Amino acid sequence: MLPRSVGNILPKRSQKLFHFRGCHALPKPEVKSRPRPTSKQAVYTIPASTDDIALISLFDHPKAGLRTSPLSHTGLFGHSSLNTPHGLITLADATLVRAQLLVDRILRARESRQELLKVVKNLDRLSDMLCGVIDLAELVRNAHPEKMWEEAANHAYLTLCEFMNVLNTHVGLHEVLKAVMSDPTIVKTLSPEAYKTALIFWLDFEKSAINMPTEQRQRFVSLSSDIQTLGREFLSQANSARPPTSIKPSELTGLKDKGMGVRLQLQARFTQRDLLVYPGSLQAQMIMRSAPEEEPRRRVYIAANSSTPEQIQILEQLLHTRGELARLVGRESYADMALDDKMAKSPGNVLYFLDALMEHTRPHAEQALHALRLRKQAHHKTPSLPVIQAWDRDFYCPPEPPAPPIPLPPLTLGTVFMGLSRLFQHLYGISLRPADATSGEVWHSDVHKLEVVDEEKGVIGWIYADLFARRGKASGAAHYTVRCSRRTDDDDEVADGVPEGSEFRIRESQEFEAVKRHRLPGQDGVYQLPLVVLLCEFARPTLTQGPTVLEWHEVMTLFHEMGHAMHSMIGRTEYQNVSGTRCATDFVELPSILMEHFLNSLTVLSLFDMDATSTVRQIGNHHADPCHSIDTYSQILLAAVDQIYHSPAVLDPGFDSTAELANLHNTRGLIPYVPGTSFQTQFGHLFGYGATYYSYLFDRAIASRVWSKVFATDPLSRETGERYKREVLCYGGGKDPWKMVSILLNAPQLENGDSEAMREVGRWKIEDEVGLAGRH
Repeated sequence: MLPRSVGNILPKRSQKLFHFRGCHALPKPEVKSRPRPTSKQAVYTIPASTDDIALISLFDHPKAGLRTSPLSHTGLFGHSSLNTPHGLITLADATLVRAQLLVDRILRARESRQELLKVVKNLDRLSDMLCGVIDLAELVRNAHPEKMWEEAANHAYLTLCEFMNVLNTHVGLHEVLKAVMSDPTIVKTLSPEAYKTALIFWLDFEKSAINMPTEQRQRFVSLSSDIQTLGREFLSQANSARPPTSIKPSELTGLKDKGMGVRLQLQARFTQRDLLVYPGSLQAQMIMRSAPEEEPRRRVYIAANSSTPEQIQILEQLLHTRGELARLVGRESYADMALDDKMAKSPGNVLYFLDALMEHTRPHAEQALHALRLRKQAHHKTPSLPVIQAWDRDFYCPPEPPAPPIPLPPLTLGTVFMGLSRLFQHLYGISLRPADATSGEVWHSDVHKLEVVDEEKGVIGWIYADLFARRGKASGAAHYTVRCSRRTDDDDEVADGVPEGSEFRIRESQEFEAVKRHRLPGQDGVYQLPLVVLLCEFARPTLTQGPTVLEWHEVMTLFHEMGHAMHSMIGRTEYQNVSGTRCATDFVELPSILMEHFLNSLTVLSLFDMDATSTVRQIGNHHADPCHSIDTYSQILLAAVDQIYHSPAVLDPGFDSTAELANLHNTRGLIPYVPGTSFQTQFGHLFGYGATYYSYLFDRAIASRVWSKVFATDPLSRETGERYKREVLCYGGGKDPWKMVSILLNAPQLENGDSEAMREVGRWKIEDEVGLAGRH
């Protein structure tokens, strides 16, 4: 997820990018036969390279492609000190000592002009020093299978976050930065990237009660810690299983599903007992799609969207604490505070964007809903059109899995990685290459290491792919930035100093930093190269069943997450605060969503073919799901709920998150709210994307525009890829995203990023929705 923390020392706290497609993915009808091709054909020569074959071997034949070196041993990610859980705790302690030394150095900076010139660099070093361990700990506690490692990661994470929260309100650090920013002769020496980094620190200090009395600053630290604790508990509760519901055997009569449905009917007849159905299970999904009787669907829906009083209380306490934090620093709401540095800039602009989307999407959604009402009327043979209830949607418009634009052979995981590598070669001159992982370098035997190789510079970063489901692993798909880009040859660490007797204590941290540094051919300086981890939950390949074959929605997910990964690799900046995905939350999804659009190109699909040549036929449009508009409207409502939950209303004594949800659905929704339900406790993005959930809709609109205006006509153009890399990806968060988008699209009216620019993006989204509706 991607919002920057309220503090400045950890500028982009959630470097984990969850991918969420909403209640239903964007389904496309199954293609039964190949449509008649037009006369246009394109033939591409695609020789299978050694790396292509190696990728397929690695992911599709894991025994044959095992890439570990048993002759040597190291620790996680090649850090020799991280070979035991205790090593992570020791690293956190050593990092605290070094961080304090650097803080002390920054505080003395006004004694020397030379030190003042290094303040921005040293603040960025301090941020990286802490983030480097915190982000690693975040990955470990979500992915490592061993409990002791998880506990050590929690300890390291909480220890360093506590220190970070203190630094966020450190008056001395703020005063030193103020001395830098108020001296024109120093500001003049800052590169655009350095100045952007300085502004990030400055604005985040201002958000952190820095100009307030000591008691209020301490209150800020306390509230920030409470938000982290409540957020962690909220996410835990959001992912917890809901209690089962009871279904009578008689209610299973007439199930449309002839597979699992028949088995459940036989089980019910044999046992003569009610069935216990767990929300989210395959049985529950089948009942929602297949049960002609409303009652079992109603009960499954209510069970799936129920909450305990404790779960609601945790969420409302989190929302209230955020509201308190905002008021403490003089802001009207948490949304006001969170949107300051985003593309949207204010809650008002977000609400205008969402209102416009609702207004223009609603007619198409209502048209789809009318079709469902006709189906329900025919089913029940009622004289008048019945109301569509929340539990009717899947029965009368079953969610079909998304499908490719043309029939394709089964796509194995290795084949998709080969296609990704070929795509990146065409666009950026970058490829993926399997690499050996030393024993102890990865946390599970499922994890594979990939080098990201630039044709001119060589290895520019690493991707660790942890792609298979296993017990205890975090669910869903995610991109973790474990290490950001940063220039290191001008760190001047010697000037940090080492107190007598502390040499041994800080050695772990120094060695941890040294492993990260590399010099690239043809580039000045030494850089810390990016390292990311992809977490997915695909089926594991087996000797009996063969390679993992991906469903189309899983291919889309992998392309999405690799969009984040390439942003991290190409956004190689001198300052880690603006590297890769460390950018505005409502901009960060653009590269990942854009990657999904490449899967609509038949030219790109040809890259999945191992043959020497691949013939691509240009065919007509495939059709979208008629209920797509309903699902889009539901996403708009979720974004609206997020804004309500981060508005001043949360500080009202009578605030009721369930009542607010019900009111929104009953006044602006399509389907009535179901009394007794409280979906909001499962809306995990309320923590990671607090006040910024609109970003998915917003970035989807921009990505669609970039695809159609920049890439669609020639999606493998190296010239276009280099332009996109040069104008957008290489900056990370170091340049105003409105300026990047305006240059890329040749749309100068967007450059200022004002309310009119928000309206323009809203119009793009509306045009996109109308276009889809027109193809129904």
